[in-house]
Amino acid sequence: MGVPLLPTISTFFIVLSAILVAIGWGLIRKKKIEAHKKTMLAAAVFAVLFLIIYVSRTIFVGNTAFGGPDSLKVYYTIFLVFHIVLATTSAVFGVVTISAGLKNNLVRHRKLGPITSVIWFFTAITGVAVYLLLYVFYKGGETTSAIKAILGF
Repeated sequence: MGVPLLPTISTFFIVLSAILVAIGWGLIRKKKIEAHKKTMLAAAVFAVLFLIIYVSRTIFVGNTAFGGPDSLKVYYTIFLVFHIVLATTSAVFGVVTISAGLKNNLVRHRKLGPITSVIWFFTAITGVAVYLLLYVFYKGGETTSAIKAILGF
């Protein structure tokens, strides 16, 4: 059996979002403001699509526990918690940064934009790593509630 469909699609959306953020960053450096705005909003849409799929899957299917060796489980769990903290932080920063840009609060937007982007890149990279560890490098463990999957019992 191959990789599961919904986690693969949601991970693709995260990667696409990060690529769009990088493109948007390049556009603003070239002073292409409208293209930057459209690209960053598209990046946000793909991030939201990820979130919708992730939350829906968590509610209706559950989360997949780490299926790799027990000797790596503690490291995976620490890495997963790090990813979750990054994801939560980047979501909050993203909403504040986008809101500042849309409200034309450019001082705040310019200050937060680079920080938000870097946090988002690390979130995307660690998200892909979690996906690879759960579904590609190791066969996923039991699919169960989020709490059981995170805590490993």
